[in-house]
Amino acid sequence: QAGVAYTEDEEGNLVPVDETSSSSAGTAAPKSLASQQPAGAEEEWLSKFELIERSGKLVSSDSLKGEPYVASFFFSTCPSICLRQNDKVQQLQERFQGQPVKFVSISCDPEVDRPAVLSQYADKFNADKEQWLFLTGDMGYITRVGGEMFGLSVMRRFHAEKFILVDAEGNNVNYYTWTEPGQWQALIEDLEKLIAAGGTFPEEAPSEE
Repeated sequence: QAGVAYTEDEEGNLVPVDETSSSSAGTAAPKSLASQQPAGAEEEWLSKFELIERSGKLVSSDSLKGEPYVASFFFSTCPSICLRQNDKVQQLQERFQGQPVKFVSISCDPEVDRPAVLSQYADKFNADKEQWLFLTGDMGYITRVGGEMFGLSVMRRFHAEKFILVDAEGNNVNYYTWTEPGQWQALIEDLEKLIAAGGTFPEEAPSEE
């Protein structure tokens, strides 16, 4: 008929389009725009984190403020790179023992690295319970912490071979590839300067003409 559009139903019969729409409305109602967005699309960019320390206590990025810290990612079953990396952290701990600085190692294999496992792992490096923290949590969340707060790609059993120097206000100061001697030395020197400056580098004063 003029002005009426037809289509075939599942049995091959011609039916008006509006009837098809009405008959299926109850089973295929359109979703709202919000419900069609991918999971996590509405999540805000992380500006702080909260993870579980090997002691079982929650540690947040806010609670770390007041002292600079060196952050890194690792996993306890790594047979080589992570061991060498944490040897470096141990060297930093020995060098800066008793000084106002912390070392924060975040697991990227949290299903294995539960607090009890991290506690045993930390003992291998004589990690001071107050100065060297080992953190774990949900892998998806840790991936976001790595990417959104530290600017590093972090996935299960995958991480960059870098240390991140964070000042006492929670700002990322710089990144250091610990396998490169020059950058390793630069980290030590920058950390000494940061501690001497009280935890934050003063903003450069404008030059006088």
